Amino acid sequence: MKPLPTFGTERLLVRPRAMVDFKACLTMDRDPEVTRYILGPWNDPQKHEAFLKERIETSFGDGLGYWSIFLKQQSDQFLGWILLIPCDGVGPGIEIGWRLNRSAWGKGYATEAASPIVEHAFRTLGADRIVADIEAENIPSTRVAEKIGMRFIEDSEHEGTHFKRYAMTKDDVRTA
Repeated sequence: MKPLPTFGTERLLVRPRAMVDFKACLTMDRDPEVTRYILGPWNDPQKHEAFLKERIETSFGDGLGYWSIFLKQQSDQFLGWILLIPCDGVGPGIEIGWRLNRSAWGKGYATEAASPIVEHAFRTLGADRIVADIEAENIPSTRVAEKIGMRFIEDSEHEGTHFKRYAMTKDDVRTA
């Protein structure tokens, strides 16, 4: 298994997530505003820690996984993470997702961090399509999806929660 690549953007360092990021990820997830629209074990500390540890240590396949996002000028300032993993952790499709600390919201960091990940998905991995399932009321996340070139394709429901599915194909990258 090849290690995940590291990416640099104008303002950001996007590097493979590792156990050294555990505490920062846990702290971010403990902000109820950050996890407001995301299903997960956020209110059970033991389950939350086990879930996070498993997600950091799991190999999702060549070129797939999680990346931590940092400011280039302050490489110790954890902003959040971005993922490119098999849908629901098992596939066969590929999903993209992001989560940022509240202090990093509204600054374009999610869109900026997603750009090299999208390029990686289509150009390096040869993916035909990537999707993002976003809780219907999470307007900021739907805006990120649209800014990176994704389009709304359908509504869905999971565990009683309404989601909007966004998708992007390799052809969309050329026109985005």
